[in-house]
Parts: sequence; C-alpha cells; structure tokens
Amino acid sequence: MPKKTPTSSHRSVDFESGIPLHLQVREIIREEALEGKLIDENGKMPTESELTERFNVSRVTVRNALQTLVKEGMLIRERGRGTFLKTNQAENWVGRLMGFTETIREAGYKPDARILEKGMTEDLTEQMKNDLKFPSAWALKRLRYADDIPIAIEHAFFPPNIGWKLDQEDLTSIAMYRFFEETLGMPLKEARQAISAVNASEYEAEYLNVQQNQALLYIERLSFTEDKTPAEFLRAVYRPEYFQYMVQLSRKVSFW
Repeated sequence: MPKKTPTSSHRSVDFESGIPLHLQVREIIREEALEGKLIDENGKMPTESELTERFNVSRVTVRNALQTLVKEGMLIRERGRGTFLKTNQAENWVGRLMGFTETIREAGYKPDARILEKGMTEDLTEQMKNDLKFPSAWALKRLRYADDIPIAIEHAFFPPNIGWKLDQEDLTSIAMYRFFEETLGMPLKEARQAISAVNASEYEAEYLNVQQNQALLYIERLSFTEDKTPAEFLRAVYRPEYFQYMVQLSRKVSFW
C-alpha cells in the first residue's frame, strides 16, 4: 500500500483549455488517488455521482475517465462495494523477515485480525512434522486486515511449547515476531519461504471478498530462531493487489 499522505486543496478542470474533459478528469483522479487525497481510509474512491458534482461534468465524462483507469489496472471495481485504488505495495520484502503486523504498520495502515481457528492439531503433513520436529502442533488461523479490508488468511503452526504461551495472548493484535523477541526471548533469525499462485477456494473467496477461482498469492514459510530451532510453519494466501515481493538478484559470470 502507498504511504498515507496528508490531503490538500483539490484541482479542478479547465473548461477553456480545449483539452477533452474526460482526459482532464482522468489525470486529476490519477494524481490525487495515488497521493491519497481522493480515496478514503480504505482506498475507496468517491461514487460517480460524487465525482460528477466535484468536477461539474457529466456522469458519462466521469465514467469514461474511471473506465480508462480500470483498464490500466490502477483502479478496481468490486460489485456491491464500489471502486478502489488497486495497489500492490503493502508488502515489499527484500531479505527482511517481517510479520504481517509489522509490515502493515510500516506502510501506515492499521493491522487487525479475526481468529478463525486455534488449538492443538495432529492434522499435519509429513513435511510439516519434519519441519517442526513434532508430530502435533498448536495452530492459529486468522483472517488479516489492513484498515478493515480483509487481505489475507494466515494459518500458522507452532511447536506445542510455543503454542501454549500464545494461547494466553490477545491474538487479534499481537505482533508475532516481536512477541518471539521480547516475551519469549527467542529472536527469529531467518526463514525459508516458497511463493506461488493458487486459485481462491469458495471458503477463501468468501472471507477475502473475491471471486471464487480468482488468483491469490500463496506462501509457505518456515522460520527459525537464532539456534536454528524451527519456530513457525506458515501457510497463507494474500490478495495479490495488496502484496508484492521484491527479490534481489545478482549474476555470476562464468567463462568456458
């Protein structure tokens, strides 16, 4: 997500310039939305009626301007909800091990969570048992929000000794990795992460307010403490318009 910026005075169209009105409206919307001046705290755009009144132009003019920005991928229309600024800047990790709460706060937004499931489970794959080095785990599944917008479902699995301690905490507001550092005295040192794409299931689509089979970003991450002890196995899906991953690459030239 783009950093929040303070609002300032609105620009208006110039009816004497000779530049088509829909082009002027389009560029003003583009500039002000990206600067955070036109959208509300949830990234939602004003309605066509509100924009018509704002610019003192016809509804057709506003609609043409919006349609162009939707085609460009800057805006997205959500049936029954309105038009939103489409952004993929919420998460931008370049070799930084950060939790959801830290990332969203750094972007200038309010993180939140809704607990979907928690408790001990033996429903683990062989890979998860091997990674965590336990036949069972304490699991926590949460719907994650940025400024009240549901953007992720995270399903984390912890060794039982960690899970029992987590069970005493407020899991809707906890900054998980800081909890490891400051409360447990177990700083997370590194992680192994895989990233891929999946289609939203009916369950995921309902919680994330997307269409079933819409593409989602999927990650699996195994995090380790300083002494290489596995601390968390995370499976998560994210709405891709809110997340991107940046990877630093280098080329080693070889000669033959």
